[in-house]
Amino acid sequence: MSGSRRLFEHFLSRGVKRGRLEVRYADGTTSSFGTPDGIMPEVAIRLTDEKVPRDILTDPRLGAAEAHMDGRLLVEEGGIMELVELLQANHPWDAGQRLRPPSRLRRVKDRIHFLKTSFNKAASSKANVSHHYDIGNDLYELMLDPGYMQYSCAYWPTDDMTLEEAQEAKLAHIAAKLNLKPGNTVLDIGCGWGGMAIFLAQHADVKVLGITLSKEQLALAEKRAEAAGVADRVSFRLVDYRELPKEGAKFDRIVSVGMFEHVGQPQFDTYFRCVGQLLAEDGAALIHTIGRMGKPGMTDAFTRKYIFPGGYIPAMSEMIASSEKVRLIASDVEVLRLHYAKTLREWYDRCMANREKIVAMYDEKFFRMWTFYLSGATAAFESGGMCNFQVQYVRTRRALPITRDYIAKAEKELTRENS
Repeated sequence: MSGSRRLFEHFLSRGVKRGRLEVRYADGTTSSFGTPDGIMPEVAIRLTDEKVPRDILTDPRLGAAEAHMDGRLLVEEGGIMELVELLQANHPWDAGQRLRPPSRLRRVKDRIHFLKTSFNKAASSKANVSHHYDIGNDLYELMLDPGYMQYSCAYWPTDDMTLEEAQEAKLAHIAAKLNLKPGNTVLDIGCGWGGMAIFLAQHADVKVLGITLSKEQLALAEKRAEAAGVADRVSFRLVDYRELPKEGAKFDRIVSVGMFEHVGQPQFDTYFRCVGQLLAEDGAALIHTIGRMGKPGMTDAFTRKYIFPGGYIPAMSEMIASSEKVRLIASDVEVLRLHYAKTLREWYDRCMANREKIVAMYDEKFFRMWTFYLSGATAAFESGGMCNFQVQYVRTRRALPITRDYIAKAEKELTRENS
């Protein structure tokens, strides 16, 4: 047995206690790890060449992802979702445990690369957004809710909701926190395909400007606003958020959903300075973002390389530290712990149901990469250190009611309108 295989088996024997993982190696031999318990997944994989164990040991997440993408790691019992769940759920973040980290050399290399790519200046931001969102709207239309095409965490007040219902519940939840008034002007930073802007215009007498750096998103957002009959109150622009303060613009409300993850750690201060400059004196803002439940960290190599170049998931301490510098008051904070896990499982199921279409649009390697991304993200929210933050900000302490009762009241009214 080679040294890398011996280390690999030691890694798996420590990593899989509950559930079962069977590994068939390129030479035809097999090893089994864990003990079935009727709860954790049972998975069988086949490694098609002898280098896979070494690649995984070097960086477990990136190594496993690339081996799976290249067809060198094949899941023969269960699926990639079950494999990632098995490995992550055996070491839940809540219990203070973690999977084996990348090697020390890999961590140094990752840190250097992270620092080089995380600045997200205006020029690189557009390229980074294009990398993920300009791959074509057809994929997202297969995966997301058709009503509002929300590529962000849904909100699940009850477990029996459909994805479509949960996404509308999320929109209502956020709209309620904005405490909209007739005639308000709203800025949607990172508007996606326009779902939030359209929802707000449909349910309140407001005018909304949505901004994005994705040409694909912009084109579809404009079509969807026209089809929804709100094009007279909703407009979209292809512009970086850092450009708007130069125009002297002011907005009564600012909303940003699923965009802060793309800002980049070195730009946090700039982002909140722009929010402060763009927000009217008596205005309110709501920032919805993926967040880290623990201390600040670093974007893993797989996500940085294949999914969100330049992206960074903030810890709450980082958000608050940057917003405090411009005297934005965090007037309401909510942590959504499992809502994104439920959302991601819905997206994964829809991708699996549309496998042939997605492979025809791209190729098998892309499909494996995409489903690995969704699986890893699901595990991060179910057992890892990821969650979602909704942080409401005001510039003056009297801008909103001093209790939270108005949120529940407005949310109930909006939900009734959608039913």
